[in-house]
Amino acid sequence: MPNAITDVPGIQVGHFTDRKAGTGCTVILCPQGAVGGVDVRGSAPGTRETDLLRPGNLVQQVHGVLLSGGSAFGLDAASGVMRYLEERGIGFSIGPAVVPIVPAAIIFDLGLVSHLVRPGPEEGYTACRNATEGPLEEGSVGAGTGATVGKVLGRARATKGGLGTSSISLGDITVGALAVVNAMGDVVDPDTGRLLAGPRNQEAPGFLSTVEILTRTGEKVEAETGPANTTLAVVATDALLNKEQANKLAQVGHDGLALAVRPCHSMGDGDVIFALAMGKSKGEVDMRRLCAAATLAVARAVVRGVLMAEGLGGVPSAREVTR
Repeated sequence: MPNAITDVPGIQVGHFTDRKAGTGCTVILCPQGAVGGVDVRGSAPGTRETDLLRPGNLVQQVHGVLLSGGSAFGLDAASGVMRYLEERGIGFSIGPAVVPIVPAAIIFDLGLVSHLVRPGPEEGYTACRNATEGPLEEGSVGAGTGATVGKVLGRARATKGGLGTSSISLGDITVGALAVVNAMGDVVDPDTGRLLAGPRNQEAPGFLSTVEILTRTGEKVEAETGPANTTLAVVATDALLNKEQANKLAQVGHDGLALAVRPCHSMGDGDVIFALAMGKSKGEVDMRRLCAAATLAVARAVVRGVLMAEGLGGVPSAREVTR
């Protein structure tokens, strides 16, 4: 098993990466359909088709999730994902029409290299064509290409973020996660609390603590306040869940963010977590175990996102800062 969200049967992932412009997009496809859920906790989100994922609404299944750079412009890439699925007859049937259901969310990466190049329909379509059920490329790829973290003192002191993935086996059930890490806050090892990435220390190799910077008594912090941050994640499982349970899985995924991103859910972060339940495993579901695994999988995916990243646009990776 590649320790990736693609360990969940039926999940395919594809990237479009533009390192020259510092942006990209990632698609998580579930062509056979998946019961979807979502939890939006960031205060500056950019999303599409999230309302239909909530309990009480008509549509029960989704066919893909798009994560994209390019700020709100990047939501256009979902149109390319819809076209790819429609060509293959995949979607919600309404009379003679087939409408693919593709929720989406974006990160702000404008200006890391270019603010004029953003993923659009062709890039979303290309990501679908690149989709695989096997091992995934991580780090500065796809939607994580232009991601950065530790921006409380501005992008000039930031560290490179990226895309990471992980999976956990619960025996007859698998839980996987994929995260795009573009946080205002730091990324820490959830087991030890060790600071892995954050605002760079100008006096010595290493990082400063964003939480300490923000909580110093009486000290004014010239922090980055714009909506230029966001961590996105998708949690997937082969368990058979209803819509309420899928939304619960997305909800506890944010606990994984809180373990690995400090602080998260700020006024300038658009943190969003999607959940996909494939229903391949028909066994009885222990939601306690499933939720614990989702929390851990998201935290591990976040950590991998920064540890696998490469420097770009003048922003060094965590490995470059600490070596």
